Amino acid sequence: MAMDDAVRGAVQRVRLSKVFRRETDASFLEKVAPLMRTSYGAVFLSGTELDCARHSLAFWNPLFILRSKGLQVSLTTAHGTVTEGLHPLEALDRLLEATRPSVPLLVEPFSGGLVGYLSYELKNVLEVLPQTATDDLNLPESLFFLPKDIMVFDRLTGETVHMTLETKGLTPVAPSPTQEVLERSSTSAQSGNLRSDFSREAYMDAVATIRRYIRNGDVYQVNLSQRFSASFGGNPWFLWTRLFYQNPAPFYAYLHLPGHHILSTSMERFVCRRGDTIETRPIKGTRPRGATAYEDRAMREDLLTNPKDDAELSMIVDLLRNDLGRVCQPRSIVVAEHKRLEGYANVWHLVSVITGKLNPGVSPGQIFRATFPGGSITGCPKIRAMEIIDELEHHVRHVYTGSIGYVGWHDTMDMNIAIRTAILKDDRLYFSVGGGVVYDSDESAEYEETLHKGRTLFQVIERLQEEEACQ
Repeated sequence: MAMDDAVRGAVQRVRLSKVFRRETDASFLEKVAPLMRTSYGAVFLSGTELDCARHSLAFWNPLFILRSKGLQVSLTTAHGTVTEGLHPLEALDRLLEATRPSVPLLVEPFSGGLVGYLSYELKNVLEVLPQTATDDLNLPESLFFLPKDIMVFDRLTGETVHMTLETKGLTPVAPSPTQEVLERSSTSAQSGNLRSDFSREAYMDAVATIRRYIRNGDVYQVNLSQRFSASFGGNPWFLWTRLFYQNPAPFYAYLHLPGHHILSTSMERFVCRRGDTIETRPIKGTRPRGATAYEDRAMREDLLTNPKDDAELSMIVDLLRNDLGRVCQPRSIVVAEHKRLEGYANVWHLVSVITGKLNPGVSPGQIFRATFPGGSITGCPKIRAMEIIDELEHHVRHVYTGSIGYVGWHDTMDMNIAIRTAILKDDRLYFSVGGGVVYDSDESAEYEETLHKGRTLFQVIERLQEEEACQ
């Protein structure tokens, strides 16, 4: 990149500035909330007692901002922006390497690196694919920033550590002069009526079309989604934290960015790296929670024994084993758990855990090239499934079914699958819900599954409307 020389050596060391004891989810959120008033800020929040939900993190004061659209990449510092033609994953690797200081990993799992998202449309620079869906939001296809300030909360020990990068002649990027949505209201949010880009009948017709493609031998499975939108005013942080307290999950993410906000309530891990070990946790198979204990047990048993859900998950496990095989050592890939049942406030899910040992010298960009987008949200085989998705869905997905997380200097990475994820832009909230369609799928049941998955957000929006009506 044109600024490689200026970037290299800018970060000299990482300093532990504060340690807080006896932290809770609530006190951590209270501590980081004011920090999200800057132009660039992010919080990755873990909930539940699952083994993947140990750490929550916050990031602010970006020193570098990396954006891409197609093969155009821009790098922004306090001194300005440089744009050039470059593959965004090559740019990510180069920025990470150029800024890496000679300091150890001070605090697990992250002591510096890049934070941000890969949108689903990054697929278009990885494969030759059609793009006929409408890009009405016109947002970056990838966006990462290097934060000067980092906060890590260990939910197991109750300890929170604040780290600050010490730099040589480098200041954080100045806040955007535009009015920040977060500052309009500190404790409220209002939302208008929901609208989908599919009718029930049109969604069911699309499912039927996929089943015809499967019957004709094009694919085995396709993940189809519909996009909802609603007017939204007030405080997106308030909405996101309200969702967390109502339905916690391991991979919540909040990104406060100029021009748009990302509110993710995901429970699915895309890729996690610790040294030479990589892990992915696909989710396939969903049932709503029952209204009574008897109904709840019946839903669990139906999910665990249903051959359609078993086949759906098994196909994606095979696809992901193949993806990981591109960057992992031979015979190192293991399905550590298969069909693990995970319960959330509104749904039961089936989850598999797949691990592997990376080849020496594999970079984050190479990992993403091999695995992105996640197979659980495309289908199988992946390329043909993505072609059919583009044919049937009306709008580009953007960050939905992309990935949000961090890529650290110390061979650490944790990226979610951005499901249950909303985008706030121009006072309008956009969020999509979908499911995997196989030959045995029932059109009506597939439509209802999308509503079960989106129920938490639907309920919160309904309550906001009721509260506004009562004021």
